[in-house]
Amino acid sequence: MKINWGTGIVIAFGLFMTFILFFVFKVQSDSKYDNELVVEEYYKQELKFENQMEKEQNASNMSEKIEINTLEEGIKITFPSDLNSSLIKGKVSLYRPSNKKLDFEVPISLSGSHLLIPENTLVGGRWDISIDWTYDGKEFLNKKTIYF
Repeated sequence: MKINWGTGIVIAFGLFMTFILFFVFKVQSDSKYDNELVVEEYYKQELKFENQMEKEQNASNMSEKIEINTLEEGIKITFPSDLNSSLIKGKVSLYRPSNKKLDFEVPISLSGSHLLIPENTLVGGRWDISIDWTYDGKEFLNKKTIYF
């Protein structure tokens, strides 16, 4: 049987489509390739967006800003020294974009003006830090991306 160039092109397209579909089905069916959402309840979180913007504006209007530094001991979050640390309440959320299982939250409980997140709770790589806190009835939100 003789195959002309038209039949060869059709066979090549067929093989190419089979090749692509094989990998699409493999990625969809294998649990090793996790296709989870970045945020579980995306629409509920989007409704809170205006409140978040107001908190971020409050944080940016402060004369002295929060400092987030990486140290050998972990991540050090330093709050403004002119604030009474016993009145600061809230939480620090650490979000790992590459693996949802590594995400965690730390409540803010200060004895001084800084909070240390120990390095044994962290894995090397990118972390998105969100500090949601209140002081004297006013709400603040600070966000930063760091590489530990």
